[in-house]
Amino acid sequence: MIGYLVAAAKWLALPLITLLFLQWPLRDLFRGYSREANDLGQVVFALFVAVSITAASRAGTHLAADLLARQYSARTRRRLNRLGSAAGLLPWALFVLIAGKSAVVPSVQQLEAFQDSGNPGYFLIKVALWIMAAAILGQSLVDIFRSKAFSSEVDTGSRQENASK
Repeated sequence: MIGYLVAAAKWLALPLITLLFLQWPLRDLFRGYSREANDLGQVVFALFVAVSITAASRAGTHLAADLLARQYSARTRRRLNRLGSAAGLLPWALFVLIAGKSAVVPSVQQLEAFQDSGNPGYFLIKVALWIMAAAILGQSLVDIFRSKAFSSEVDTGSRQENASK
C-alpha cells in the first residue's frame, strides 16, 4: 500500500511544476487566477513533500550514513535499520500524529481556507502532516517486520549453502 502511495505521489510533480510556471503568466498576462494557482500549488507541494520523505527512505537514500555503513556486514546494517525504525522513526511518527491532532482536526472540521486569498483548501496542507506521519509510521513498521523476516530467510539460506559445501 505504501508503495502504491509513493508511486502515485510522484505524479504530483507534474501539476506542481505546471502551477508554479503558470503563476507569472496568469498574473502578468491575464491579470487573474495567479493566487488560485499559488494556493493549489502549495497544497500539491505539501502532499508531494509529505510522501517524498517516505519515498526517499524506501529508496535507501534518506537518513543513510552510507560511508560509515559500508564497513558493516549486511546483517549489521539490517539490524541498525530495524533499530533506527523502531527507536527513532516509529515514536516520532506517533508523536506527530498525536501532537498534530490539535492543529489538523479543527482545520478539517472548519475546512480552513487560505488567509490571504480566502480560497478553500488550506486544511489539506495540515492533512499532509498526518499523511507524512502515517506514511513514515507504515514504512517503519514494514522495515521492522520485513527486515526480520528477510534476515531470517537470508540467514537460513546462508546456513544451508554452508552445510552443502
